[in-house]
Amino acid sequence: MTQEPSTLYAKLLGETASITWKELEPFFAKGALLWVDPSLDLIAAAEAVATDEGEKVAAWLAADTLAKLSETRALDLFERDPQLWAVVVSPWILIQERATS
Repeated sequence: MTQEPSTLYAKLLGETASITWKELEPFFAKGALLWVDPSLDLIAAAEAVATDEGEKVAAWLAADTLAKLSETRALDLFERDPQLWAVVVSPWILIQERATS
C-alpha cells in the first residue's frame, strides 16, 4: 500500500517551478540557496526542512545530498546554465538540477 502524499507535500509540489541560474543569483549572494542532490526527492527534502525534521535533514547534510550551495557549484551552474527546479521554504530556496531526458 502506498502512502498518500501529505497536504504539505502537495502544496510544495504546486509551488515548485522551473528557474534559471540568473534568476537565482541574487539569492545565492544572500546565502539562501540549498542544493538538493538529484538522488533525493526535491519535494520530500523541502517538506523535511519545512517541518523541521532534524534527524532526516542532518543525515542528508552529513551525506552531502543536501547542502548550502557552494561557490564551486554556483560557478558550475553559471557556466552551464542548466534548467533547475526550485521551491521556497523560507528562509531557504531549495534547488535541484532538472533531469535531462
